[in-house]
Amino acid sequence: MRDVQSERDERNVPLKHVGIKNLKYPVVVLDKKNKKQHTVAEINMYVDLPKDFRGTHMSRFLEVLNKFHLKIDPKSIKAILDDLKKTLKAQSASIEIMFPYFLQKKAPVTKIESYMEYKCGFKAYDTNEQCEFYIVVEVPIQTLCPCSKEISKYNAHNQRALARIEVETSELIWFEDLIKLAESSASVPLFTLLKRPDEKYVTERAYENPKFVEDVARDIALSIKENKKIRWFKVEVESFESIHNHNAYACVDSDTMEV
Repeated sequence: MRDVQSERDERNVPLKHVGIKNLKYPVVVLDKKNKKQHTVAEINMYVDLPKDFRGTHMSRFLEVLNKFHLKIDPKSIKAILDDLKKTLKAQSASIEIMFPYFLQKKAPVTKIESYMEYKCGFKAYDTNEQCEFYIVVEVPIQTLCPCSKEISKYNAHNQRALARIEVETSELIWFEDLIKLAESSASVPLFTLLKRPDEKYVTERAYENPKFVEDVARDIALSIKENKKIRWFKVEVESFESIHNHNAYACVDSDTMEV
């Protein structure tokens, strides 16, 4: 059969990324407590395309992924990228994997356990010169506004927020450790199940620990900077404001802190 994708293209335009996006795929990931966890990932996979090729072979991305039997960890990701470059005759390959990750979490007072969902994943970019590997976590938290507390007689506005941490490392860093770091930097963590004593604690704890998104971003960054395994990081905090029709946002990375 005619191989249309491999036909020569005369427009002389190389493409940086071609591939598949938003693929839902069952995976098994490492779990610090239980060794492994089954989940469903959303995956993007790309390679570069030289200027003289019309297209890539999309089916081969899935064929490469299927070889690894659902297992996703730093070592397998590097192997996937190597296989992509070899199979598709590419100079570079990249993969982005994000998935829901569940941890059992105890309520602060009653200690009742329930499952808390986080969004975690990996990003990796492999060229002939180097392979860059990133670990990503997205952690729901709560913030309480210091300004609102200062100027209000009765209360202070508070809301859910999202802390997103991305780190570059050559060694494994557990999702759980990054999640703990983000939650400890918030006004108070979030919980799936709260009884009245727990709700009282969470409400009062947030009021006693007011933080802007700027505060949370800086506190996370300072904690990450102490970890010698991390070569580069980026922290984003977005607050879904309860009294404004917009969100509050702060961002810092290791490059910023070196300025």
